[in-house]
Amino acid sequence: MNHNVITLGEIATLLGAELRGDAGTPIKGIATLSGAGEGDLAFLSNPTYARYLADTRASAVILNDAAAAQCPTNVLIMDNPYLGYARLSHRFSKEPQLDAGIDPSASVDPSARVAQSAVIGPRAIISANVIIEDNVSIGAGVFVGAASTIGPGSRIYPNCTLYHDVHLGERCIVHSGAVIGADGFGYANDKGEWVKIAQLGGVRLGNDVEVGANTTIDRGALEDTRIGNGVKLDNLVMIAHNVVIGEQTALAGCAGVAGSSTIGRNCVVGGGSCISGHLTVADQVHLTGMAMVTHDIKEPGVYSSGTGVEDNRKWRKSVVRFRQLDEMARRIKQLEKQVEQLTGSG
Repeated sequence: MNHNVITLGEIATLLGAELRGDAGTPIKGIATLSGAGEGDLAFLSNPTYARYLADTRASAVILNDAAAAQCPTNVLIMDNPYLGYARLSHRFSKEPQLDAGIDPSASVDPSARVAQSAVIGPRAIISANVIIEDNVSIGAGVFVGAASTIGPGSRIYPNCTLYHDVHLGERCIVHSGAVIGADGFGYANDKGEWVKIAQLGGVRLGNDVEVGANTTIDRGALEDTRIGNGVKLDNLVMIAHNVVIGEQTALAGCAGVAGSSTIGRNCVVGGGSCISGHLTVADQVHLTGMAMVTHDIKEPGVYSSGTGVEDNRKWRKSVVRFRQLDEMARRIKQLEKQVEQLTGSG
């Protein structure tokens, strides 16, 4: 028996969707509209892919009511088809489930407290006074530093490093290669030589935070670096010391936030964007890709900077014009003065 098979009626109940079609239709997986076959469920959320709907071989499609008439198969009607796909995707996950227990090759300090339902993988190192709570999964080669806490239901993938005094809330996910709690970039200059500042704070992640592969979150200099509930950090994101990120904010790959800046709630930071230090970004701000933030953003909205890609010859001409802007501005001011003089003399 395939335990991954579920009927369309069961899916409708699970998602709270309106079913139009055969409730007994078996569904064994999720696929794209163009790649789906019998037994697959597809979804349509982006109008760009509507051209594939009429010819899809999927056994059912999640879509909104406006697109339902064009669908040749069973449909599940939802206002947000992409959300339905997101929720259903976990039902077909192929990620292996590990048995609770501590691998014989792992090193667990006697003072650490590890829940019986937790998984401690091969060669993991759990340091002194660490608390590993219920249903936590610690992957192979993970290092958890002293006095750290991993909240219930969290998963740390192989080869992550959590320094001392790092605290994760419930259901957090930390992907391979991430480093949480490294020293912040703090130095004082003594006549040309850099003197290191001890980083005395820790790192605190709220509930349902996801940290992407090879992302780094530095510990605070005095107070903690704090990541709010539901924050999502993509791969290769850099969070500096004493940064505060509000709840449900998402940062795409290669974004960077310099020290002591605060990002509000429900923000989106596009890939490759940079936020300078000691700044405040308001709630509900959307920074498009490659944005460079050098001053506080006090109002919600969409903000951009930089230029988009274009033909090299056009770009080279644009660069020349950029360099001429200052001279052009001075000439315009001179012309404005001349116009004022002529107008006044007239």
